[in-house]
Amino acid sequence: MTWKRAVFALFAVAAGTNVPTPLLLVYQERLGLSPEVLTALFGFYAAGLVPALFLAGPLSDRLGRRRVALPGMVLSAVASVAFALAGDALQLLFAARFLQGVVSGVVFSVGSAWVAELSLTAGDGAGGRRAAFAMSGGFSLGPFVSGLLGQYAPAPTVLPYLLHTVLVAVGLTLAVRLPETVDLVPAGRRRTATGAPTAPLIGPGDGWLVLTVLAPVAVCVYAFPTAVVSAVPVLVELPAAGVLVTGLLAGGTLGASTLAAGLQRRLGGWTAVVGTVLGVAGYGSAAAFTATAGLPWLAASSLLLGSGGGLCLAAGLTLTARLAAPTRRGALTSLFLACAYVGFSAPYLIALAARAGSPTVPLLVAAAVAAALAVRLVPVARSGRL
Repeated sequence: MTWKRAVFALFAVAAGTNVPTPLLLVYQERLGLSPEVLTALFGFYAAGLVPALFLAGPLSDRLGRRRVALPGMVLSAVASVAFALAGDALQLLFAARFLQGVVSGVVFSVGSAWVAELSLTAGDGAGGRRAAFAMSGGFSLGPFVSGLLGQYAPAPTVLPYLLHTVLVAVGLTLAVRLPETVDLVPAGRRRTATGAPTAPLIGPGDGWLVLTVLAPVAVCVYAFPTAVVSAVPVLVELPAAGVLVTGLLAGGTLGASTLAAGLQRRLGGWTAVVGTVLGVAGYGSAAAFTATAGLPWLAASSLLLGSGGGLCLAAGLTLTARLAAPTRRGALTSLFLACAYVGFSAPYLIALAARAGSPTVPLLVAAAVAAALAVRLVPVARSGRL
């Protein structure tokens, strides 16, 4: 099916975003970096991603998905090659991470809209589930493979990136055969009727829903899993083979996100509520691990925070597609993902707060914030708006 090629292309780009995650420990050992610098390197991705999101989505609404997504995929391979060539040069690592963010901002916003439009005949929510599965699956595979190679293979800061470059090449080969889903208008002409490019981004009266529901749910998408994937491993000493353990931790967290996204069909309007409740439990488990160093708590937090993030992603993409005007889907998807990537600041904030004491406290504060959001979502779910 056509949508499957789009899903694989999205998956291939997503697989590269977390290849550096388990390798942070390699860079830490080689360069003697502090936890704050490591989490800043991880989060610098968002500095390139957020502006790219705001540009790419609306641009693809006008120029078409193909003209924006395909060059973005090419840049995904370039970003991985840049990481492979960076070696131990910290400035180049930051530059490569920034480029990786730009690439993701382009491909995720446009690719998610593309998948949604190729899935219109499959019913409400299918496009959101498929896009969430593609991204979460890629997020899971990348760190699992790079953690394994980073621990045991030669050239640990080169080989994982080269393998991702090959994966992107395969995805690009499939993507070039995808049909355009945007009804393009010749230059100088304007669309009329519903869904014109100048149509409002959302319908009248939906602004409060976007501000108090869609935006905070979006932040949870990555604030949940990145806390356990990035912050905890650099704040608490892990067992031997730390690079492998971090890769497995990231793969397990984001793998749970992938599997959980598929539950949206059964949970329906309660998907975001369940996701935030799992986030509360996950932060609590992560806090228990930092206080006791008990690995079962770490495993529990990985599964809970990963699942919570996956459910929030599926719920958010579905709500985004429902609220957007037909030809503003790319723009609203970009806004949703921009809010989601604000969550990438969570590890840095946790590491910064931990300098004043234990990482347990900021994790418990995060749990309280997630609990407040869950309370806010309950009446919205009851009303059928989710």
